[in-house]
Amino acid sequence: MAAARRRDLLLAAAALWAGGPARADTWPARPIKLIVPFPGGSSPDIVARALAEPLSKALGQVVIIDNRPGAGGNIGTGVAAKSAPDGYTFLLTIQGPLVTAPLLNKRLPYDPLKDLMPLCLVASSPNVLVVDPRLGAKSLAEFVRVAKAAKGSFNYGSVGNGSAAHLAMESFKSRAGLDLTHVPYAGFPQVVNALLAGQIQAAFVVPGQVMGQVRAGNLRALGLSTQGRAASLPEIPTLAEQGFAGFEAISWQALLAPAGTPAVPARRFAEAAQSIIRGDAFRERLLTQYFSAIGGSAEALSLQMREDRQRWAQLIQAAKIQGD
Repeated sequence: MAAARRRDLLLAAAALWAGGPARADTWPARPIKLIVPFPGGSSPDIVARALAEPLSKALGQVVIIDNRPGAGGNIGTGVAAKSAPDGYTFLLTIQGPLVTAPLLNKRLPYDPLKDLMPLCLVASSPNVLVVDPRLGAKSLAEFVRVAKAAKGSFNYGSVGNGSAAHLAMESFKSRAGLDLTHVPYAGFPQVVNALLAGQIQAAFVVPGQVMGQVRAGNLRALGLSTQGRAASLPEIPTLAEQGFAGFEAISWQALLAPAGTPAVPARRFAEAAQSIIRGDAFRERLLTQYFSAIGGSAEALSLQMREDRQRWAQLIQAAKIQGD
């Protein structure tokens, strides 16, 4: 009887452990979920999938991509923030849900600075201003002229309120004196489709999502949102060199975990990711999509989040941008 009871207790303990928090000596003991708060085919999804395969090999457990799109990334980010901090749920997202969402929505169901644990930056990308070639604008100056003549009838798309693409266009609108109507979409594939269909006339889009259409002549690229030209796109001038000195609006992506995630799995996951991000294979794969691998410490990501929040708060207030 004693042996049977001991066996039952051991089985019960094992069952509890299997669904409970990660243990330092056994993690990871089951598949790991990486939440991406954007749809399949979006830029965060592309970066996450480039990272998930080598991460699975490095950790010895499959890393499953869990797409949770909606509300400019806020829905999926909120799901990650409220997930059990058991070492088996992580998040890859862009800066919008981390930086500008709290500025736009006072009722946001999560606090990025309190409910999420920064791990590291992953990648960054310029945004390229693309327009419908049927407008006839072959340069940035020509687009400004055509857009002003349209007297408020032009639309532009983004991947949601507070996204880098949204803020880039609002900054450009302000400096160029344009009247354009914002139309948010779930992801960049939807923005590109709307451009091709003539539903919107312009958008800032990460190059990996749009350069195929640009090179096919279906869309026209007028400028990059970086201070200097991109090595992978030397033919596209920056907005800064076309009369908008100092203009910059890059997109970045980062890895985080629910606050309270045990130190060992958080550290091991971050270390494995950092090793991959520093590797040539990952960097070269990202370059084919016009991304630059970043990496860096959790502290560097935390600082980036705080500095960007301060920077964009001024534009949000001046442009009277409101949340969804």
